[in-house]
Amino acid sequence: MSKRSLNGTDFNAMVLAGADQLHKHAEHVNSLNVFPVPDGDTGTNMNLTMSAGVAELKRNSSSSIGSCAGILSKGLLMGARGNSGVILSQLFRGFSRYAAPYEELNTLQFAAALQSGVDTAYKAVVKPVEGTILTVAKEAAKHATYYARRTNDITELMSEVLKKANETLALTPEMLPVLKQVGVVDSGGKGLVYIYEGFMEYLLGATGTDSGIQLVKETVTPAPAAKVTQTAPVISRELPLTAQARLETEDIEFLYDMEFFINRQLGEAQGTPFDEENFRKALSVNGDSIIIISDDEVIKVHVHSKTPGDVLNLALQYGEITQIHILNMREQHRDLLTAGMDAAPAPELFADIPQEQELPPEPSILPADELAPFGFIAVSSGQGIADVFTSLGVDIVLSGGQTMNPSTEDFVKAIHSIDAEHVFILPNNSNIVLAAKQARDLLEGERLVTVIPSKTIPQGISAAFAFQEDESAESNEENMLEAIAHVRSGQVTYAVRDTVFDDLEIKAGHFIGIHDSKIVATEEGLIPTCEQLLNKMIESGDEVITILAGEEAEEVETERLASWLAAEYPNAEIEVHEGGQPIYSYLFSVEA
Repeated sequence: MSKRSLNGTDFNAMVLAGADQLHKHAEHVNSLNVFPVPDGDTGTNMNLTMSAGVAELKRNSSSSIGSCAGILSKGLLMGARGNSGVILSQLFRGFSRYAAPYEELNTLQFAAALQSGVDTAYKAVVKPVEGTILTVAKEAAKHATYYARRTNDITELMSEVLKKANETLALTPEMLPVLKQVGVVDSGGKGLVYIYEGFMEYLLGATGTDSGIQLVKETVTPAPAAKVTQTAPVISRELPLTAQARLETEDIEFLYDMEFFINRQLGEAQGTPFDEENFRKALSVNGDSIIIISDDEVIKVHVHSKTPGDVLNLALQYGEITQIHILNMREQHRDLLTAGMDAAPAPELFADIPQEQELPPEPSILPADELAPFGFIAVSSGQGIADVFTSLGVDIVLSGGQTMNPSTEDFVKAIHSIDAEHVFILPNNSNIVLAAKQARDLLEGERLVTVIPSKTIPQGISAAFAFQEDESAESNEENMLEAIAHVRSGQVTYAVRDTVFDDLEIKAGHFIGIHDSKIVATEEGLIPTCEQLLNKMIESGDEVITILAGEEAEEVETERLASWLAAEYPNAEIEVHEGGQPIYSYLFSVEA
């Protein structure tokens, strides 16, 4: 039996099936990471991103595909993690834009929606790279547009889309030499194929047809989560006041942090159409930090207010209120000052969406003349490294890195929690930059946010050192960009599989040294690998060399490494700190 159109119920079920298929195979997607490192995370990021979208759909179902696609898009957008997650969110964002006015989509419209998703995703990436998830999505959508003219059966069309996606995925090693070199297909592309397989599974079950497509079934045991040890602060210097520390508890004017949803169906039935501009103006009379995300059926509201009762009364005219969360931020701030800046995490308001961050409570924005000129957010893994950033004046350190990327929503919440005119973000990982930029774009016109594209911890630390509070935002951005350009970064971990990379024969279990995203050293022993790596990083021998020891690094090995450096490069300035980072035994930076 053919299926001539997709409604919201169909689309909802397809997405759930796609998310389930991706979830089952997330570890397989992780294993396709180009580097044979133990923290390949494309599958994890796509899975968490998709889970956030599914959670939003489960809260707000609709029979309209336009409404469902919009709800999914909002969930994906806020939950996006890593480059693959951001690109996935943009694919469905473009899809939702096309689908918005439709109750159902036929084959031609479904193909056009897929193409709209590709167009949106390509625009979101500054330098699109072929041979990635983008190419798989592009070729599948292009084929859908072609084939939709030849069939009115959605199931048949989706079968062709999946077939083309698989064919393109198989060709990715020919498009990206590094994939061919290590013998894998693109991990993000494979994740998208799993989502399409889930779509197909639902359609086959719904129509009782057999397309001849063989869907892969596999069971994977998730890898254990990395642990983080607590270490003492490692840099001693005069500490600048953070924006949080400047805040007095009684200065929190709009003390109630509120979040809730409005079901619009009742309000519309009573003849009260939603007017977002007027609603926003009414909330701003006694509130600030206002975020409103609305569609045809549900409005998501976040606001800091003096009068929570008035807020709820304003909201009630537009429909029923659900999932109400109200926090007293003065109480939270008192706890924060009593326990210290690293204590008293904010209660989780998104418990059904995977979250890894523990953010400080959200103070209200102070009057302009009382705001700190600048605030800082940095991403790091390891308590020692977090302490370094805190000592350099960073307001919020989000836990993250290769093993766990902060989501777009994590960044949005962190930005809102800082009482500063201008917020700088140091992602400190190439896989986190896009999510940080997506948060910046979401808050355009509301907050001043600059993303410094630091791709390593050493780059982020160097940028934080280069910051001068008495200079302008433009001058600081220029100084920080210049600082990260002069840092040579290195990291040492172990290989999880045998491979050959740039003529280096790498054995599983051996250590590997990575210099600025390129594997340049491998040995069975840790210290020999470190020595190989550092010899390639050090140019003149009189640079400043910093060692950040990971949680598994032994003190005797660190001392041996420092002694070797001192003997080999007597003119170098050597600094050793406890970083506490998991997975990577050592992080190195070399600066002239």
